Formats: sequence, C-alpha cells, structure tokens
Amino acid sequence: MFSRILIANRGEIALRIIRACHELGVETVAIYSEADKDAEYLKLANDAVCIGPASAMESYLNIPRIISAAEITDVEAIHPGYGFLAENFHFAEVCNDCGITFIGPTPEGMEMLGDKVKAREIAKKARVAVVPGSKGEIEDVAAAIKIANKIKYPVMIKATAGGGGRGMRVAHNDISLHGAFAAAKAEAEAAFNNGAVFIEKFVENPRHVEVQIMADKAGNVVHFFERDCTIQRRHQKLIEESPCPAINEKTREELCKAAIRVVKQTDYSGAGTVEFLLDKNNNFYFIEVNTRIQVEHPVTEMVTGHDLIKWQLRIASGEKINIKQKDIKLRGHAIECRINAEDPSRDYAPSPGEIKKYVPPGGLGVRVDTHAYQGWVVSPYYDSMVSKLIVHQKNRDEAINTMKRALREYKIEPIKTTIPACLEILSHNLYVKGQIDTSFIERHMQ
Repeated sequence: MFSRILIANRGEIALRIIRACHELGVETVAIYSEADKDAEYLKLANDAVCIGPASAMESYLNIPRIISAAEITDVEAIHPGYGFLAENFHFAEVCNDCGITFIGPTPEGMEMLGDKVKAREIAKKARVAVVPGSKGEIEDVAAAIKIANKIKYPVMIKATAGGGGRGMRVAHNDISLHGAFAAAKAEAEAAFNNGAVFIEKFVENPRHVEVQIMADKAGNVVHFFERDCTIQRRHQKLIEESPCPAINEKTREELCKAAIRVVKQTDYSGAGTVEFLLDKNNNFYFIEVNTRIQVEHPVTEMVTGHDLIKWQLRIASGEKINIKQKDIKLRGHAIECRINAEDPSRDYAPSPGEIKKYVPPGGLGVRVDTHAYQGWVVSPYYDSMVSKLIVHQKNRDEAINTMKRALREYKIEPIKTTIPACLEILSHNLYVKGQIDTSFIERHMQ
C-alpha cells in the first residue's frame, strides 16, 4: 500500500478520498485553488498545496502545477477523483513518466475504453450489442446526414471523448441535424479539448443502467452489480439507485457478464463503469465506459458493503482482487440524490453564494457525502454539486420513504438547491411504480 498520495480534485470527492486513505493508514496531500482556500477538508489532509487561481484551467486542470505539487510533497501516487483530469490519458502518461502512480487505468486502457468509438468496437468483439451508428468519427454534417438517413431518425450526436453528458445532441430530421452537429462539436471542444463526434440511433424512452466493475493488474475482473441512472436532466444524472427495479435476475446476470466481457477485451485495471441503454423490452445496448470512479458510487457501496475507493487504492498499489464474484452480494436498496446549487423553479439556473444555514439529515440508513458547512461559499467557478444524499433500506419502497423524509430535513439556505425537485420526483406515482425513462423530468416535471 502507498504511504502518501496526492488528491488531484476538490470538494466532496476529495474529502471522500481523504477518509478512505486515512482508514488505510495512507497520508494525503490535498491541492486547492484560491477559491477553495477556506475549505474545511483541507485541514484533514496531512498537507495542502495551493496550485493557482480560481479558474479550473489554471488550477485543477493545470497538469504541470499538479505534478509540481506532487513532487515537492514527495507522494507516490495521484488519485484524480472524478471530473477534471480523471479521464485524461495524457495526465496518466505524465504521472507515469514522472514515476508517480496514477490511481486508475493505464493510459492505454483509458484511451481505448474512454474513446466511445473505440469502445463500441471493443463491445462488438465482446459479443455485446451496441446501438446502431457510425463506425467512427464523423468529419462533417454531410456525412452525418447520410448516416442518419441510413439508420433512421431520431439520432444522437455524441462526443467521442469525455463524459458527464457533454457534447450530446438529439436530431429528428436533416434540418435539426445541422444545428445539433455544430453544437455537439463546439461543446465537446470546450469541455474536452477534442471536438470529435460520432452518431448513433437515438433509443426512445430508454432506461440508463450501468455496471460497476473493478479490475486488477493480474487480469481479474469482478462486478458490483448495476445502478439505475435513468432520472436525468439534459444528460446530467440527478437521482440514482441500486439495484435497477426494472430488470429480473436473468437480465441482471446477462448485463453484468456483458460488462465484464467488454472490460476483459483490454488491459484494464482499476474502477470502471460500463454503461447501457435498456429498452422497453429489457433489451440492453452498450453505449460507453467511464474509466474512473463515478459520482454515484455510494449507492453501490451501500448495497454491496464494499468501499470502492479503498479498492482503487489497493489495486493501484499492486494488490490482487482477493474476493470471488459469488461473494459479492446485493443487500437491500439504495438511492442517491444529487443536491446541486441550482434553482429548479428557474430552469435549474445556478445558485452560488454563502450557505448561512446548514442542517444535514440523519437517522438509520442515511448517509451524507459533502464538503459543505454553514458559512461555506458555493463557488460559481466549478460544478454546482453541494452534496450527495444517500439512503439504504431493505427494499425500494422503504428507501423512497426514507429519502423523502431526509430531503425534508435537509436545510441548505438561502441558496436554492435541487432538494424540491428531488422530492417532487420521488413523490410522483410513475417514479414510485418504477415506470421511468431518461426523458422523465422533461415530460413529467414542471
């Protein structure tokens, strides 16, 4: 195991990694921008280094400054968390070239599975169904129109790199495809410094289901079952749960085995999430692999009892996975709500500012992952997520009731948050019945 690592991230995930490290006896170095200099979690790290001004490009995305911080604090490894540089294979290469272990996949594994076009071809080789689409990057809108007419509208234009719903647009005809193509490329270029896009058939009214896997450097791969991430707004997840309430044991087993087959096609190690679309007939189609820990990993931890951050650290340090697949079991039901500093009544407009009242919920089966506190200023410079509220109960109905109770207890004022939206969704009869799809919010929420 490492003796000292640097955390190349901020906020909730930085605190989450600090806690896991300290429980394993690993010292931590936190980095921070000038905007985060008052963050309480910095006091929990063994060391903290300011790496630049508020702008992410000059701090959390600045590879030379992060590497300099790692070198002057004498760390053995870097954990990228999620977002920022977590799926940047160049950053992983730089870490390796500097003799610092990147806590994640190899650069080669990240590049192969992190590129959506390459990942589709890998899935095909693994005998896993993919959504019909282009064989590779689409260079211009004329080529996009030709393919769209072949696979039939509606279609989805998607960035080949990155994740988080960036660089994705739906088109329903040739005219709308022109705008969708340009918008997807521009957003992908801005978000990932890579404007490459491809096209695939848009599966209407699907569920979004993903499988959590963990692979070691000896080629062992296990799964930790699936998460249902169907409740989304503009491809950004808002509520996640595990297990998926829409599938039976047979489909669950097939889904998880398919995820493992995809990962085993490459020399992959560490945490990964294999994502699928599930149609109304419970047919599933591979869409992509996220080569990092996910925001929603706590729901998996709650239903399996495994600390996924600790598994990342163990595997990166060279340990083998010492458990059998049959020993990883589902226990009960977990739900996670993302509490973002956004105003649902104003089309989810950002709501940064000082938190003057902060009262977190508690009780049996309630977990709060956050770096926020009374007096903390939510910055306009970064992602709007303030907190993750997770509940775990013996079945889905009880989990929904516990989550609703916890949301009502949660006070984060005076800024606006997504708490009212989450409450409205959880109270909707279609959500309670499990009759949801990825357009649920747009179609059913005011």
